[in-house]
Amino acid sequence: MKMIELIKTRRSIRSYLPDRIDMDILTEIVDCGRLAPSATNRQPMAFHIVQKEELLELVFRTLSWAGYIAPEGNPKLGKEPMAYIVVLVRKEFADTITKHDAGAAIENMILAAWSYGIGSCWLGSVKREELTEILQIPAEYRIDSVISLGYPAETPVMEESEETTRYYKDENGVLHVPKRPLKNILYVD
Repeated sequence: MKMIELIKTRRSIRSYLPDRIDMDILTEIVDCGRLAPSATNRQPMAFHIVQKEELLELVFRTLSWAGYIAPEGNPKLGKEPMAYIVVLVRKEFADTITKHDAGAAIENMILAAWSYGIGSCWLGSVKREELTEILQIPAEYRIDSVISLGYPAETPVMEESEETTRYYKDENGVLHVPKRPLKNILYVD
């Protein structure tokens, strides 16, 4: 897929097929995050890949999913993520600029995953202390967020809306993701 198509077709995925993701692909995805822009090139990020079956359920329990449509939007039994990337930031970089670094790295990884046909969901609602303990995250890091990964078992649709940005599932269980129309947000000169 070309980059523009990747960007325009990417949607958050919360329902996955039970197919494992090759570690070489996961490593390549993280490498794309590593290469994201970083303010003053501080590179405060680190990444923890989780793919062991015994850890997947433990990580899953530390996450909150799809606030607008929970629990309907939560992954169902057998449709859970097949891997996670836990995004870490060195604690010495506590300023707000690190959020920009994290966002750039996360977007790179989400798009890299999609280039392999792997769906993802960027999760910020995380029980950080619990997850830190489960994964034995080194003391010099804090958890920024978590990216869930897996081959999609759903196909969300984007629709333009001038009235709402709240996503929803229709009567057939299809996730609809409203986006504000370009004409409403683009200003030139």
